[in-house]
Formats: sequence, structure tokens, C-alpha cells
Amino acid sequence: MSKNKKIVNYRKPFSLNIGVVIFVIIFIYILFNIFSYFTKTHISVYEVEQGTIAENNTYSGLAIRSESVVYADTSGYVNYYLKDSRKASYNTLVYSIDETGDVAKQIAAASTGQSELSKTNLSEIGEVVDEYTKSYSSDSFYNVYSFKESVDAQIMEAINLDALDSIGDYTAYAQANNTFHLGYATVPGIVAYYTDGYEGVTIDSFEPSMLNELDYTKTNLKMRDKVTAGDPVYKLVTDETWHIVVPVSLEIYERLMDGTAVQIEFMEDGRKMWVNYEERQLSDGYYLILTLNNSMVRYVQERFIEIELLLDKESGLKIPNSSIIEKEFFKVPKEFFAKGEDSSSKGLLVKDSASGNINFIATALYYETDDAYYIDEEEITAGTVLQRPDSNETYTVGETATLKGVYNINKGYAVFKQINILYQNEEYSIVETGTSYGIALYDHIALDGTKVNENDLIN
Repeated sequence: MSKNKKIVNYRKPFSLNIGVVIFVIIFIYILFNIFSYFTKTHISVYEVEQGTIAENNTYSGLAIRSESVVYADTSGYVNYYLKDSRKASYNTLVYSIDETGDVAKQIAAASTGQSELSKTNLSEIGEVVDEYTKSYSSDSFYNVYSFKESVDAQIMEAINLDALDSIGDYTAYAQANNTFHLGYATVPGIVAYYTDGYEGVTIDSFEPSMLNELDYTKTNLKMRDKVTAGDPVYKLVTDETWHIVVPVSLEIYERLMDGTAVQIEFMEDGRKMWVNYEERQLSDGYYLILTLNNSMVRYVQERFIEIELLLDKESGLKIPNSSIIEKEFFKVPKEFFAKGEDSSSKGLLVKDSASGNINFIATALYYETDDAYYIDEEEITAGTVLQRPDSNETYTVGETATLKGVYNINKGYAVFKQINILYQNEEYSIVETGTSYGIALYDHIALDGTKVNENDLIN
């Protein structure tokens, strides 16, 4: 007798089917995210920070001084006994002119043979070296040439004076024969051995064309061995009060209109000081006339002086200009706003044109003036009739105004925030902090405001 065989159906584990399903779900999810990434607008975010924008207010100004040119009374060989930029008192020996050239040769020979300087001379040269050492900067290495000239001039002054003293008998004989002439300062002042044609210019006679440095020519008077009667020999700056004429923009001109003093920095050596100024408008532009009562001797060799106006640097919230947009809003008188029955937020009573019913619509406020709020609601458009809460008076929406602002995205969607720009350059703006409808430190805003609309969801 045969036994019955039991037939068993074999099925694959159900877990394999679940795995396939999970794989398909993940694949679809990945495809969806890839599609969303390439089809949605990508918004870069900028975090608002505290910042400062420093203004670049560097100008080249025209130096105007009380300058008097001294001319030679006779022709001959010239020697100098006072260094450039040295103060000459009344009757200080400045130069000599030798008609025959004999005394000039004796002075040259005596100078060549002199090998020692007095302690006073060495001390003065040491002061020049010490001043240069203290102000030295690798960024202004070109000043080493000015330093060299100062040392050379100091040595020249000492040697020439000593040489003149050593040949006293010879010079006395030449003076007696009226062939050797000594030139003394007739008034006190600072000696300068150059001319440039600007010596007679005043703050009332200067012309804008004088500020063109390309046309400027400076003549070094010490480059000549001989002079002719009537030639300039040196000049004296006779007043410590001097001026710098600076051409400025209309913006700076208006900004300084109510002031009388400004701080400046000399770009040559970093020296800072407060100076008085007056403004002047000419046919071709705007000018500041700076008045200085000291430091004239430091810059007496320069006609054009580079300075920076140290105006206040604007500080506040720093944002990129790309974030800033302009948006139009409806202006609604404040007396037409009311509070909802179950809310403290402000809103408007809108009158239905068909039924005459009055509906309360809560509104977001974007800005305010003394008499109006700025709103932007889909339910309120031009022509919407509003009911005043405490009377039968109505108002038809229509007046608009434009605000500058950015889109705040702190909550995941775009909200316009008004800004007050204090200062702006090509890349960034400094905006006022603490405004009622503005932004705050560390807020997140859209980097490109043109790619965002009000209430857009930001992922």
C-alpha cells in the first residue's frame, strides 16, 4: 500500500518584495529632488552684520603762501650760506655774488680742504637724521631722496660759512673793490630756493587751471653757478599762516556746508591736524580753502600737497547692494485703521461694493509716516473703498509710494523690510539700525533681492 505524498508549494520570502518597493521609493524620491533642484529658484542668503564703510577722500591741493621773491642786483657767481627751508632772521646772510669769480674759487677751494665740522653743525645734522629715522616707512621709501637733500644742504651751509670766514681778508678786499656782494634777508621768513610762478597767488586770485599738475613747472635756483642781474636768487615765505585749496565733489561740499573745521591727514608723512575751512563755488566746480597756522615749513618745498579729509566713517548694519530693491506700496491714512475684535493687530474696514457689507481685513505694516501707514495686501487694491472706524467717512485706496528695502527670510518665507541707507559705495551699504520696520543684526536676507517676491517660500 503506497503512502500519499504531500505537495508543498515553495514561495520566495516576502521580504524581497519589500526591498524592491523601498528601492523604488528611494529612486523616485531622488528623481523628485533632482528635478526640484534644477527647476526651482535658488536663493543665496546673507547674514546682516555690523560694519563700517571708510570713505576715500584723498585730494591733491594747491598750497598758497605769502611768498616774496628776492632778485639779484648784479651779475656773477652765486654761493649760498643757508639751507633750504631754514628760517632767516632779519639781516641773516643768505647768499653772495662774485662778479669776477675769484672769490667763488677761493670759497670752493676752502670748502674742499675742510674736513671737520663743529659740534653745533654735527648736532644739527644729527637732528635731521633722527627725524628721518622716526618717520621712516618702507611704504614711502622715496622720502630717502628728500632726506639726502636735507643732509647735503645742512653740510653745504656749514662748510660754505666756514669757508667764507677762512678767507675773510680776501673777501674784504673784493668788497672794497665792489666786485663781491653779500645778500642779507631784509625781513624774517623761511628760505626756499625755487620758483614756480605761483608766488603772487592768493586765495582770492587763484584759478581752477592752476590745480592742473601736468602744466606745473618748478625751477631749482641752486642748480646755477652764475646769475644775471634781475634773476631770482631765492624767495622768502613771510607768514606762518598758509592755505591749501582743494577741489571737492558736490556731495562733500554739501556735507561740510554747516561746518567750520575739519581734520586732515598729510599723505606724505601721516601728520594729522584740525584746520579751519571755507567753501567756495566757482563756475567749474566746488572748492574747500583750508587755513593752517602751523607746519608750513614742513611742506614749503611742495606746491601740490596730497591730503585726506578725515570725515566721520559711517557705521551701522552692513548689507550688499545686490540685496536692495524698491517696492511700491499703498499709503492709507492712519485714521482708517482699526483693531480686530480678537486681535491687537491693525487692519482696515473694507466696504463691499456689491452688498455694502463691511469686512475687517488684518494688514501687515511696512512703514509709517506721521499721517499714513504703508500696506501691501492682495485683498486691497486700487479702488478699494475703506470705512473709517469712528464715522461714515470713506477713503478710496489709490495713493502709492516707493520704499527701498530687502527681503527678510528668517521665517522661511520672504518679508519686505524697509531700510534707511546712511552711506553706500559700489558694493555695500550701511543702513540705520533700530528702525521700527527695518532689519536687525544677524537677520538673514536674500542676497539677490530681484529673485524674490513677497511671501515666497525659501528652502
